[in-house]
Amino acid sequence: MSPAPGETPAGPAADPGPRAHPVGAGTVGEAIRRLAARFAATGLDSPRLDAELLVADAIGADRARLFLSPDRALTAEQAARIADHEDGRAVRRASVAHLLGVRGFRHLDLRVDGRVLVPRPETELLVEVGLELPAGATVVDVGTGSGAIALALEDERPDLVVHATDVSADALDVARRNAEDHGSRVVFHEADLLDGLPPLGRPLAVLSNPPYVPDGDLASLPPEVAGHDPHLALFGGPDGLDVVRRLLPAARARGASLVAVEIGRGQAEATAELARAAGFATTEIRDDLAGIGRVVVGRAGEAA
Repeated sequence: MSPAPGETPAGPAADPGPRAHPVGAGTVGEAIRRLAARFAATGLDSPRLDAELLVADAIGADRARLFLSPDRALTAEQAARIADHEDGRAVRRASVAHLLGVRGFRHLDLRVDGRVLVPRPETELLVEVGLELPAGATVVDVGTGSGAIALALEDERPDLVVHATDVSADALDVARRNAEDHGSRVVFHEADLLDGLPPLGRPLAVLSNPPYVPDGDLASLPPEVAGHDPHLALFGGPDGLDVVRRLLPAARARGASLVAVEIGRGQAEATAELARAAGFATTEIRDDLAGIGRVVVGRAGEAA
């Protein structure tokens, strides 16, 4: 998986070159070893895991079955699909999620493509905030992208009333397809932040993974992010906080008693200050597993 946007320089080794194997030859085990070796030489973080996932997809099996039949001969069609995956990962530097068109998030498998950010583990912190809400609360997931936050919340807390917004009609198309896949009741709105939403229930919580990468950080992003995730969902102005500056007062103006926003390295204190200035009386910073202040939670003092 790619590192979080804006926090790890790309710095990959040069790809060693095109594959040199006959299409249709080889076994499952040989394909995994070849892909893992090429991915390692390219400088990818998890070469063996990536190889296993891509080979499993090409032969129509789950990862567990790979270990049961490493000597299974590949068909020409399977070998060709593996070769496409190999070049997609090593040359085009597409993420495994983009190559497979699916990403696991919490308990759900979600469709992803170049119209949406690939959901990342750090964003589960926002879901955890939502899980703490009282029964029957209303939640708006602002900038929903693939729908990950909204759909995960409804899946784990079906008592919540969940709405989701995005300014991108293309992203909402992906989110709605994911909702259909999972029989979700999330209500989607094409909107800039909270603009134009109908009256919402109380208590109201606003959760968001907004664009927060500073505009000048493009060169430092991993190629899986810079070349394949939509820039509209990545970049948030000179310091990365342009959308956050608009969202926090907008949430308070709509009567939100709780807001939670994902941000990047070094942005937590500034975001907490912005939340207090917007009328959220208390703020809390929640760290991710790397110890980075990843989510700022603001509470207005009312029951949330």
